[in-house]
Amino acid sequence: MHWDRIQGQWKQLTGRAKAQWGELTDDDLTVVAGRRDQLAGKIQERYGVALHEAQAQIAAWQRQASDAWFGTPGPAEPPAKRP
Repeated sequence: MHWDRIQGQWKQLTGRAKAQWGELTDDDLTVVAGRRDQLAGKIQERYGVALHEAQAQIAAWQRQASDAWFGTPGPAEPPAKRP
């Protein structure tokens, strides 16, 4: 998932971001406004982690952007085996 898609739907995703980083306030997430560098800075500030750690957390969170977030179909399941 490309970050621009996350940024474009930031208001809808703030709840998921808050679930991931509970120390971030609603005001923090409003200020971030979907900007990845701003999110990294807020994570650093609230959690006291290095920039590379904040960026790694964001990358992991971004990878979770799946069909549950945006309604895109996931990988097809293999056909059921018949007895």
